[in-house]
Amino acid sequence: MRDNAAIADAILSSMPRSPDAPDTRSAAPQADAPRLRNEAPHVDLAALYRDSGIGDVLGELDRDLVGLAPVKTRIREVAAHLLVERARDSLGLAGAAPTLHMCFSGNPGTGKTTVALRMAEVLHRLGYIRRNHLVSVTRDDLVGQYIGHTAPKTRDVLKRAMGGVLFIDEAYYLYRPENERDYGQEAIEILLQTMENQRGDLVVILAGYASRMEVFFESNPGFRSRIAHHITFPDYAEAELLDIAERMLGTMHYRLDAASRHAFADYLARRIRQPNFANARSVRNALDRARLRQANRLFASALDGGAPIDAAALTLIDATDVRASRVFDEPLPSIPTSRAHTAPSG
Repeated sequence: MRDNAAIADAILSSMPRSPDAPDTRSAAPQADAPRLRNEAPHVDLAALYRDSGIGDVLGELDRDLVGLAPVKTRIREVAAHLLVERARDSLGLAGAAPTLHMCFSGNPGTGKTTVALRMAEVLHRLGYIRRNHLVSVTRDDLVGQYIGHTAPKTRDVLKRAMGGVLFIDEAYYLYRPENERDYGQEAIEILLQTMENQRGDLVVILAGYASRMEVFFESNPGFRSRIAHHITFPDYAEAELLDIAERMLGTMHYRLDAASRHAFADYLARRIRQPNFANARSVRNALDRARLRQANRLFASALDGGAPIDAAALTLIDATDVRASRVFDEPLPSIPTSRAHTAPSG
């Protein structure tokens, strides 16, 4: 992972240059260059980058999230753009405020909420939102069940999110055209109005399955025109999921040995081919069940007169704890189309 200075250099080198401007990075400075630089207004972009602290946020994103290279690249690009906009503003070059509303599309368990939290921190450190604050909601938080209920619910959510980021998960459920008595359209209209009129004080991130989000945008073009950044979250590869599993276990003071690691890799190879696989979310559920089996195994051993157990036994998820899953009772299915092109772990 590059350090902050290296990232700053990359941002600086990506700034557009006039074709007539000399390349001061390689050419020897002119005799009067110091005098010209002192006279002309300027901004130290690298210092602005360091002072903002967004390098720390991007570093945490790299450390905390396995894989997701395309997502991390897009977040860095957005951060660089906003940093340059802040520099332009300091020299009186800024135009209209940038549109910051976003759409995160991808399958469940691919880190969309985590990235939204990091994005909120980047926006706050650069001064684009007043608070490092994210409010995460679904349809149930916005749409009422009877006439006159939706508007106050939606406005209350917007009031709580104002000054920060509003994250709407599975946003397409707001729109249900098959139900004439559905009040989701009222919530949509209030959201659209607020996204336009309060865009300097609220960033909205819509999230959900890619295909469903596309249908949602086709049915609600007002949303599409207000979204500036569309970021696609890929499914995790099997090796990445195994890495995620070991990280999760480590935070809970559990571990895999060679046999159980192989067993969990076998489990993943089968589970991702079954319906309703939800990436890291399904991994967490599988580990919870393995921990339950481990506890039952240790308790049964103690009742049968087994020896007192030490920390090593209490932390180890055994291969039998993994292979007791019902996933191994079924034949290995073919890989689903949606995961057929998942890139291997780097």
